[in-house]
Amino acid sequence: MKNILFFLLFSSIIMSQSNKEICVTIDDLPFQQNGTTSTEMQSYYTQKLLKKLSAEKISAIGFVNENKLETDGKINPAKLELLKLWLESGMELGNHTYSHKGLHNSTVSEFEADILKGETQIKPMIKKAGGQLRYFRHPYLHTGRSLEIKDSVNNFLRENGYKIAPVTIDNSEWIYAFSYQKALLAGDSLLMKKIAKDYIPYMIDKVRFYEKQSEKLFGRNIKHILLIHSNALNADYIDLLLSQIEKEGYNFISLEEALKDKVYLLPDVFTGRAGISWMDRWALAQGKKKDFFAGEPRISSWISEYSGYDE
Repeated sequence: MKNILFFLLFSSIIMSQSNKEICVTIDDLPFQQNGTTSTEMQSYYTQKLLKKLSAEKISAIGFVNENKLETDGKINPAKLELLKLWLESGMELGNHTYSHKGLHNSTVSEFEADILKGETQIKPMIKKAGGQLRYFRHPYLHTGRSLEIKDSVNNFLRENGYKIAPVTIDNSEWIYAFSYQKALLAGDSLLMKKIAKDYIPYMIDKVRFYEKQSEKLFGRNIKHILLIHSNALNADYIDLLLSQIEKEGYNFISLEEALKDKVYLLPDVFTGRAGISWMDRWALAQGKKKDFFAGEPRISSWISEYSGYDE
């Protein structure tokens, strides 16, 4: 009898774990630290990142800032080739505006113009590859300081064939990446390893945190959407990050598959100044108070001190 109960319990755990699903989205293509990294280095790390994603059979999507394709105000063909590598690797590309312009510091017309300018190169490139430009990610996750602004931009996006790419597992990976880049440029390989050693557990703690938030909000673990960036840190360590996420019981899915979860039909009515995850937006819409958000993992204090950034 005990053996039967153990088997049933073990089977239920395995079933629960196998149902965990997560999508990998990568912002600021072709490369996050554009100003401090040569085109050759960007190429090296892009190829390394894509090779690891392909090896894990990840259907990732990269969100592009087209101003990063330019050198001295003109399109750099070598940087354009980096985006072609994404498509050739079976990944998808999305629009992240031309200049990473934040909606909260722009007029609606300025922001919409930056969206259209951000598809100049990638839209025909994707079409030539047999695909379609489908998704948009708001810079800084700033989606509007009023419902009127949100509705206006959302209507504009729909009229231009875009679906919004939400984020449920938000994080400060960019601070780790900045620190890693700083150590890289200083030639400090030991510090780079120390940063990465701190980064991976931090990200897994974030996954666990938002998983628990999902259970508390919806009574189940939703199909999650993870936000990270195209940078040297992830090029070097994304394989380890992905393997650790797999150990948490997750399967990797595309953004299209993730958005099939009915939770994404819930309206986004958040109008605060911060760029917060959709998990937090839904919690606020449910009237959750400060204690609900307690315990969210934070970056290590020494990372904050070294980078000069805080959350």
